[in-house]
Amino acid sequence: MKKITAGILAIDLVMGLLLCCVYGSRKLESIRNGEQGEYIQTVSQEVSACQDMDCKKIALTFDDGPHPYYTEQLLDGLKERGVRATFFVTGEHAELHPDIIKRMQEEGHLIGNHTYSHIQLTGKNRETFKNELIKTNEIIKEITGEEVEYVRPPYGTWDKKFEQELNMFPVLWTVDPLDWSSQNVSTITKSVEEKVEENDIILMHDYYDTTVTAALQIIDDLQKEGYTFVTVDEILFD
Repeated sequence: MKKITAGILAIDLVMGLLLCCVYGSRKLESIRNGEQGEYIQTVSQEVSACQDMDCKKIALTFDDGPHPYYTEQLLDGLKERGVRATFFVTGEHAELHPDIIKRMQEEGHLIGNHTYSHIQLTGKNRETFKNELIKTNEIIKEITGEEVEYVRPPYGTWDKKFEQELNMFPVLWTVDPLDWSSQNVSTITKSVEEKVEENDIILMHDYYDTTVTAALQIIDDLQKEGYTFVTVDEILFD
């Protein structure tokens, strides 16, 4: 029995190392935390998809949430499609809806910082901006138990000195459909699909019903074209 158990553990370790090579250390960490059976099944499906469709990676990112209804609706759609996204949440909304933040984590999405109150960095509010980032990091960590590494500065305004001061990495975007300004799903969908290319980072907002509908349509359409949706760390560092 001991020999059989040792053999199983050896097989698990080899599989874990192989998965780590393909998907990075964050995935191997999840295996060690006891999610092995479910996570290996998910990853193996993604490996097959990459082989079949040349694995053209793109990332969907969502700012401003979580919203008590629309974000849940979006998470349902992402789960149904086996897609992981990146959510840049505000501290004030994370405080109001910690259960949604926890769900994001449990379903494999990447959670980043979008300041506490969606403040824009200016020449006069640097310390206030920095304190909002710190406060939001603490809120997210209290919910998830994990450090926050990525930040999307509202309106894209950033000070590179924060990268060393806070040990955080800024994430901007390459495709912006201006979903917040339109109630037309077709317009939002078309704006993304006409511009998107491999390794793009798409900016959207999980605070609007039209965005949820458009995002899921975009996923369905682009998966048919051979795209694989990943979290932003896989775009930036793979």
